[in-house]
Amino acid sequence: MKTQYERHSSARMFENNFLEAASKIHPVVPFVFYIPIITAMLGWGLWSGTTSLGKAALFAPLGYLTWCFMEYTLHRNLFHWEGNGPLTRRFHAIIHGYHHTYPDDPQRLVMPLGASIPLAIVIGGLLWWVGRPDATIPYFVGIVTGYLVYDYLHWAVHYKKPWTNWGKAMRSHHMAHHFACPDKNFGISHRWIDVVMGSMQVRGQAARDAATKQDTGTDAAE
Repeated sequence: MKTQYERHSSARMFENNFLEAASKIHPVVPFVFYIPIITAMLGWGLWSGTTSLGKAALFAPLGYLTWCFMEYTLHRNLFHWEGNGPLTRRFHAIIHGYHHTYPDDPQRLVMPLGASIPLAIVIGGLLWWVGRPDATIPYFVGIVTGYLVYDYLHWAVHYKKPWTNWGKAMRSHHMAHHFACPDKNFGISHRWIDVVMGSMQVRGQAARDAATKQDTGTDAAE
């Protein structure tokens, strides 16, 4: 992906007014929508005896960890897949290319409900098919919690000035992905997975890679 961007600006994504409006979202909306749902689900599961505190303590963190890998995989393999035709390139532009071009658009920093609800339905449907609600209810709650953390941190690293060392490191990690090395630093709510997967940017690596490519191109021209 090319590092072409326009700072502090936005643009229209769709000609259709409804789709254009649906592509924008206030960052508080996912929390208002999903927190009551997962709270009610887990509360009902515990109250009815469908699950237990012990199983919730085990499977909710596993669900959160699952989201970490989902986030990384979706970001690296789907969001950054640019395709090779007009339809696939348009798909890429909608789901992620726009964000890289206009990284400061405040209305497109969290996933719109039109995208997150179908994903939640697919995941919930698969877990319902598996059965074992004693495990799958807290597991689903953990996945959704991980998603909400992801949405908040992605909004925060773009919109808020960090005041802790951890926040500064997270912001630096993601800004490097946007403006220096879009093929690195795919983790948004975490950095450790980039270390595990070998996609962490080493300081100065982007500049060295660019210099290597330039030298190779010069040699080929000669």
